[in-house]
Amino acid sequence: RDNASLAPIPSHPIPSHPMRSTILVSILAASLGIAPFVVAEDSIATFADDFSDSGTHPWQTWSPRAEIAPKFEWDDQVGRNTSGALHIRAEGNNVSFGAWKVDVPDITPGAIYRFEAWYRTQGVSNAHRSVIPRLLWKNEDGGQARPPDFATALKDVEIAGWSKVEYTAPAPTGATQVEIQLGFGFSEGQVWWDDVSLTLLPKTDHRTARIATIHHRPSQTTSAAASVAQFADLIEQAADQNPDLICLPEGITTVGNPLTYVEVAESIPGPTTESLGKLAAAQQCYIVAGIYERADKIVYNTAVLLDRSGKVAGTYRKTHLPREEWEAGITPGDSYPVFETDFGRVGIMICWDVQFPDPARAMALKGAEILLLPIWGGNEVLAKARAIENHVFLASSSYDMRSFVVDPTGNVVAEASIDQPIAITEIDLDQQFLQPWLGDMKHRTRKERRPDILVE
Repeated sequence: RDNASLAPIPSHPIPSHPMRSTILVSILAASLGIAPFVVAEDSIATFADDFSDSGTHPWQTWSPRAEIAPKFEWDDQVGRNTSGALHIRAEGNNVSFGAWKVDVPDITPGAIYRFEAWYRTQGVSNAHRSVIPRLLWKNEDGGQARPPDFATALKDVEIAGWSKVEYTAPAPTGATQVEIQLGFGFSEGQVWWDDVSLTLLPKTDHRTARIATIHHRPSQTTSAAASVAQFADLIEQAADQNPDLICLPEGITTVGNPLTYVEVAESIPGPTTESLGKLAAAQQCYIVAGIYERADKIVYNTAVLLDRSGKVAGTYRKTHLPREEWEAGITPGDSYPVFETDFGRVGIMICWDVQFPDPARAMALKGAEILLLPIWGGNEVLAKARAIENHVFLASSSYDMRSFVVDPTGNVVAEASIDQPIAITEIDLDQQFLQPWLGDMKHRTRKERRPDILVE
């Protein structure tokens, strides 16, 4: 438990400079079924517009100890759209840590809020660790309603040197106010903050997806097409359960027949993607399957993603190969793509990839919400660990281990077996999984991880 977060927060005087930036709290009022929590013209509350000596401006500064407090100031020479931004600089002290902070009152428990802010750094080697925006939800007594929520930078959202952070979540039970902290630390550099907002959103339906896994080992077939045909029968049987995505195992073109990896290797698009594509289009669902891909003289162990129209939406080439595949002439892939679907972002791993934390972590950092694992057989504890440590759902389809869907806590929510080869479950991609005393681990672990420490 982070006891420091419960301690009184010391404040520092605010310098006297004009402030042309504002923090906006946007309200989408009662017509959306949500009571407004700030009274303001046009449903927008704007905090005071200047750093005046009157002390009326709400922004304060904070550091846990004076010895490590950075320098706080209003910089009227820097700004994202207009001149002026909140500024924190370490002045060469790489152990400094502090934050600008402001309280937003009249929070409605259960209402959905989106926090956004833009930042720009200079002399910062690891912005993911050093730039620390977070929300501290408080009850009416000023105590902690739940552990702080960390906002993280959005991938590929950078304009003219400014990067955007965002976090969307329901206010916790008992929350009546929220403290916004724009933190910075563990760097000799500096950061500027601008265009900070907290927006009340309409309550919308959660994004859900029906995920199916298939557990089947073809037998006594004589060709790749015959092995694939056995999976086709199961895909058709799953149709009446309306899956959004069906996950098949690794190497579906070689299991059950006497052909080698190289002998069944085919181009993409090719005969297997054509037959699976017809099924995907007929069932109006996504299909993921492991096949062997030939690209000129190279053979890859590849997973293909077919979309609802039957087209190839993406491919992933297995990056971590066991020596048995090297010796069989397979070449490893070298990237971790993430694919957009109409229900969320998915990443794909294949079998031996699950033995290592890197593929799952890379895809999660790119925004994958579901990891799909076509696998021959492996360590199911590690499969669950990949879901837990990255706070994502994971669906495996296997021959020699359990074929299951697990949630971000590692709990098995659906399992297919020899006796029941098809299992389908509906997952909620917007569901929060909060740990007691720790909060939302999805964002917290990413913020507190130390990729900057090199491992020899």
